[in-house]
Amino acid sequence: MALPPKVYTWLCGLFAALGSVTFGYDLGIIASVLPSEDFLETTGHPDATAQGLIVGCLLLGAFASNVYVGSLADMIGRRASILAGCVVFLLGGSIQAGAQNIHYMYGGRFLAGMGIGMLAMLAPLYQAEIAHPSIRGRLTTLQQFMLGIGALIASFIGYGSYHGLGGQAQWRLPLAIQLTPAIPLAFFILLLPESPRYLAMKGRDEEALRVLARLHAHGDVHDPFVVSEHKEILAQVKIEQQETRDAWSQLFGSKSNFRRLLLGVAIQFSIQMTGVSVIQYYSPLIFQSIGIDTSTTLGLQAGNSVIALIGEALCIWYIDRLGRRGPFIWGNALSGFTFVIGTIIIAIFPASTNNHNASRAFVAMTWLFNLVFSSCLGPLSWAIPVEMFNSATRAKATAMTSSAAWISNFMIAQVSPPAFGSVGWKYYIVFAICGFSNALFFWAFLPETRGIPLEELDAYFETVPIFIPGSGVYVPDATTREEELRQGKIMVSEGAESDIGDEKEKGTIEHVA
Repeated sequence: MALPPKVYTWLCGLFAALGSVTFGYDLGIIASVLPSEDFLETTGHPDATAQGLIVGCLLLGAFASNVYVGSLADMIGRRASILAGCVVFLLGGSIQAGAQNIHYMYGGRFLAGMGIGMLAMLAPLYQAEIAHPSIRGRLTTLQQFMLGIGALIASFIGYGSYHGLGGQAQWRLPLAIQLTPAIPLAFFILLLPESPRYLAMKGRDEEALRVLARLHAHGDVHDPFVVSEHKEILAQVKIEQQETRDAWSQLFGSKSNFRRLLLGVAIQFSIQMTGVSVIQYYSPLIFQSIGIDTSTTLGLQAGNSVIALIGEALCIWYIDRLGRRGPFIWGNALSGFTFVIGTIIIAIFPASTNNHNASRAFVAMTWLFNLVFSSCLGPLSWAIPVEMFNSATRAKATAMTSSAAWISNFMIAQVSPPAFGSVGWKYYIVFAICGFSNALFFWAFLPETRGIPLEELDAYFETVPIFIPGSGVYVPDATTREEELRQGKIMVSEGAESDIGDEKEKGTIEHVA
C-alpha cells in the first residue's frame, strides 16, 4: 500500500536531515575528547586558547562553506550539493580521527565544519521546498531533532569512551564514529526527488510537475492540488526572472528582501547569545565551578541530551499548530530567566561551599534551559529563515543567515575560556540579559510565517509592517490554504495574475483591521 503523500514527503525530509546527526555528534563529542590524556599528549598539551581554536575551527569551516554553498545549490541542485557536503565532511572527519598533532586537528575540524555547514544549510532548504504548507514546520525542524539525536549519541559514546577506554582509542574511536551517518546519506541522497522549485528555476517545468506529483499525489500529475501548486511556482519564478536575474540584487536592492535578510541574521546571532554553546562546549568547566567533576559532568550531559531530544520532538509536534513567532519570543524570555536563576546560584554557592543542593539546583536550571532551547529556539532558528525568501534568493539568503550562526558560534567558543578566567560567574549575566533583549526584539519585529506557501511570502512581507504588535496581520490556516489550492486558487506576488481554466486570482495576502 502506498504511503500517504505527506508521510512520504516527511520521510524524504527526515532522510535529508541525516547529515544533522553528524552536526550534533561532532559538536557534542568534543567535550569528552578534550579532557583525554592521550589526546592532550598527541596535540602538545594545548592551552585554553588552543583548545578554543580546536572547537572553533569546526565553526570557521562552517562559516567558510556558506561563502559558496548557496551558489552551489542554485548551480547543481539541492541533492548534489548535499552529496558534496557529505564528501567534504567524510574527508575532514577522517583527518580528525587519524590526527598526529594539533595541526591535523585544526585542518580536520575545519574541513568537517565545511561539510557540516553545507549540510546544515541545505537540509532545511530542501525540506522547505518539498513540503506541503501545513507540514513545512515539521519538516524544517527535523534538522534540530536529528542534531539532538547526534548529540545524544555523542554524550553516551563520549561518557563510555572516557570511562571504558584508554590510550588512543579513548578519543580516536569517538571521532571516527562521526563518519557513519554521512555514509548512507552520500550513497542514497540522489534517489530522493529533487526540489521542484529548483527545477522550475532551471526551466525544467515538466520535471517539476512530475516531482510535485510524486511528492504530493502518488504520481498523479492531474491532481488539482499539484496542478495549482505547479502553476503558482511557475508564475512566481517568472515574476522573479522578470524583476531581476541577479539574486544578490534582489537581496540587497529590495527593502522587503533586505528586511528578511536582517531578520534571518538576527535570529541566528541571537541563538548564540542565549548561552547554548557555552553550556555545550564548556560544560566540564562550568560544572567544575560549582563543584561537579568532569566524570559526573559527562554523565549529566547524557541526561541533558535526552531532555534536548524531548524538547525537539515537542517542537515538531507544535510548530505547525502554534506557529513560529509566539514560541520564539517566549522561549527567549524563559532562557533568560533560567540564566538569571543559574547565575544567582553559582554566585552564592561556588565550588568552595561544597553545597550539593545548590549543585543540583544549578544542573536543574541548565536542564530547564536546554528543554526551552530545544523546544522553542534551536529548531526555529533554522526553520524560520529558510521559509522567508523566494526561490531566486532562498539558497543565497539562507547561506548568509547560516554564516551569522557560525561566526557568532565561533566568537562564543573563543571568548568563553578567557571570560571564565577573568570574570568567572559574572560572564553568565551576559546571557541572562540577552535572553530578555532577544524576546523584546522579536516581539517587535518578527512576523508569523506559519502555513503560508513559499510563493506567497513575497506578497506577505511587502504588506506586513516592520513593527508587528498591533498591526492586525492575518495569517490564513495552512490546511485552508491547501484546500484553496485544490480548488485552483493561486496567489503570487502583488500585481501578478495566474489562471486555471476561466478563473483568475490576483495575489494578495488578506489583512484584518
